[in-house]
Amino acid sequence: MERYLSFAAWCRETYGRRLYRTALDANMTCPNRDGKIGTRGCIFCAGGSGDFAVKYDGAPMKREDMIFNHQNASEGDYIAYFQAYTNTYAPVERLRKLFTAALEDTLFAGISIATRPDCVDEDVLCLLKELKQNYPQKMFMVELGLQSIHETSAKWMRRGYPLAVFDECVRGLHEAGIDVIVHVIIGIPDETTEMILETIHHLNECHIQGVKLQLLHYLKGTDLGDLYEKNPDQFHVLSLEEYADIIALCIAHLNPDIVIHRLSGDGNGEYLLAPLWSKDKRRVLNTISRQLKVKNITQGCLLKP
Repeated sequence: MERYLSFAAWCRETYGRRLYRTALDANMTCPNRDGKIGTRGCIFCAGGSGDFAVKYDGAPMKREDMIFNHQNASEGDYIAYFQAYTNTYAPVERLRKLFTAALEDTLFAGISIATRPDCVDEDVLCLLKELKQNYPQKMFMVELGLQSIHETSAKWMRRGYPLAVFDECVRGLHEAGIDVIVHVIIGIPDETTEMILETIHHLNECHIQGVKLQLLHYLKGTDLGDLYEKNPDQFHVLSLEEYADIIALCIAHLNPDIVIHRLSGDGNGEYLLAPLWSKDKRRVLNTISRQLKVKNITQGCLLKP
């Protein structure tokens, strides 16, 4: 029994096969690092989530160019995932070149663009809408790093934009006919389970198409990691059981038609300080699955009619 709408299940239902993301680094930066908003990035950021990304300049790619070569995948089974840093934070013509190259590459079934809501202005929206219309046969998604709807959490993480900017960005992308995937972090200090569920309910109201639920990682070389190493007792790091409980509740309160793209997230094991249990991804996913089964939870089962 599938208790939630996973990305793999959605791909099989929509495209008749499983698709695999290929993380790309297009040499972008971030307004929270180049001085426009700040210079230190978000408190947990270790490099724009690009630890496993392949350098990409628009040249045609081959399977052997990828770090993770899924043996069962064929040409056209990959998604060009522009992951590292903020992938709409560049001149529009450069974005046009990069995104068009990926959309025309027969290796890719489509593209997914990770960015910040405050870096999707009208020019970028026009470009994305144009590309979406020009390549209707290709998957086309934009991923937004929200993490939390709560301003106290946004201030703590140094996110750099208010919730209203996120809401406006989602509306603009939807008007352009583009699917929106939202990143949410579980384990932010001082966020209660009720606060996390408030974020989930807000995403339901925004009618997004997908969500990535990911654990807060404490990594060496980040400001959060430095604070943790100096005084680990000041942080409550979630246990695996606590995390599984929260994820189960998130699934229970999430609209059934929202695709769940991720349930944990991967921290670079070389730099991971805590929680160390997150290194064993299979154990994490099995624990969540067991919790869903024991509590008889299916996606959206606790939503009020």
